[in-house]
Amino acid sequence: MKQTESKNSSILISLAALFIIIYSLQAAAPLIIPFLLAIFLALITLRPLFWLQSKKVPAFLAALIIVLFIMLLFMLIGSVLGTSIAEFTTALPEYQDRLDAILENFMGAVPNYLSSNQASLNISQILDPGWAMSLAASLLNALRDVLTNAFLIMFTMIFILLEASAFEIKLLAAFKRKRDSFVRQKIFVANLGRYLGIKTIMSIATGVSVALVTSWIGLDFPLLWGMFAFLLNYVPTIGSIIAAVPAILMALVQLGVGDAVTTAIAFFTINLVYGNFIEPKLLGYGVGLSPLIVFISLFFWGWVFGPVGMILSVPLTMALKMALESNEQTQWLAIIMGSEDDAQYEVSAK
Repeated sequence: MKQTESKNSSILISLAALFIIIYSLQAAAPLIIPFLLAIFLALITLRPLFWLQSKKVPAFLAALIIVLFIMLLFMLIGSVLGTSIAEFTTALPEYQDRLDAILENFMGAVPNYLSSNQASLNISQILDPGWAMSLAASLLNALRDVLTNAFLIMFTMIFILLEASAFEIKLLAAFKRKRDSFVRQKIFVANLGRYLGIKTIMSIATGVSVALVTSWIGLDFPLLWGMFAFLLNYVPTIGSIIAAVPAILMALVQLGVGDAVTTAIAFFTINLVYGNFIEPKLLGYGVGLSPLIVFISLFFWGWVFGPVGMILSVPLTMALKMALESNEQTQWLAIIMGSEDDAQYEVSAK
């Protein structure tokens, strides 16, 4: 009886601690997000850092070169997109009014059993397309807010990179271990950095392709649609759909049904090529996530960290999955979190 009560008490304490941690993360989001971005950027740039050091470039100079390059990239993105984001946000109510008008015209063509004013009003509220445009504006504004913290992100990143080469030696000295004692941890960091690096390259390719295609179609704000596609490409499956909807609606409002269909086909083709053919071959097995886990992580991290949390949701969840994989006792949980293809690969490998 006492053991049962003790077990129940420990469960309640663990749940209470979990809720406290979650709400603490939510409250400290403005401070935590820049540090998370700095960590992810540092992981992505570890290979270039070690490559520069292998060419006899001093550690500080190598880190400085990488940080300056990323800072220039941030400044370029900020200068190019800043005006476009402001213009898009200002024009958003007008686009939403046009969408509402198109929806009302569509509802007017619906058969008589749905043609009453009340039914039309209810369906218009349910099928409100403005949410997609508002989401696009929210994410892009969140990106602009993040860019304002660029110096904090860069300073944090440069210190992480400076510590990277010496961190293993410090751990070995601190815990009196041999050099091969932290093999699992090194594999985890290497795999996470590789995943983030390949995912970033694929996201850049997707964003550039979307910007070029939407510009060719004649859509307003092609750079914004490219950036939107780049950000949401970090979210498998669901992200590509969310990124496509605002651009398709913009094409419908601005250019008509034909160009909206062309835009939809273009998004589908781009995501099919990069997401289903090129990216899986580069990443290999073991880096997939269950669509259910992706969906849950999207809403959970979005709730904790806001719009930026939606972008970071899959990298954060993937980091958790890789951490679970590095421990034999929790590998089963990582397999459950993974994709069906990864599970089939595990079964066939045994």
